[in-house]
Amino acid sequence: MLIKSRLASTTSIISLAWLLAGCASEPVTPPPAPVAEKIVSGDQMLRDSQGFAQLGSRWQEGKQMLERGQVMQREGQLKIDEGQTLIDEGQKIMRESEEGYKTLKH
Repeated sequence: MLIKSRLASTTSIISLAWLLAGCASEPVTPPPAPVAEKIVSGDQMLRDSQGFAQLGSRWQEGKQMLERGQVMQREGQLKIDEGQTLIDEGQKIMRESEEGYKTLKH
């Protein structure tokens, strides 16, 4: 009788431990249900392809603007450099003239 009582007691403790362990663990979430792909209509594909073509065209337009701007900057830098050369030449001539004037005056 003592053995049966101990066995029942041990079984109860083990069952309680399993129950507590099950409650303490992370809940099991079922995997999400697969989503069936919707069939795209011909009209939708046409609209999408036109949108892609428009994006490509706009990108090409932007690239051309970028290239034109870079050319203008290079040309502008050349003009700036040319202008600086003229300024330097003009200042040199003015200094030489002033020195010549001072020499003649004295």
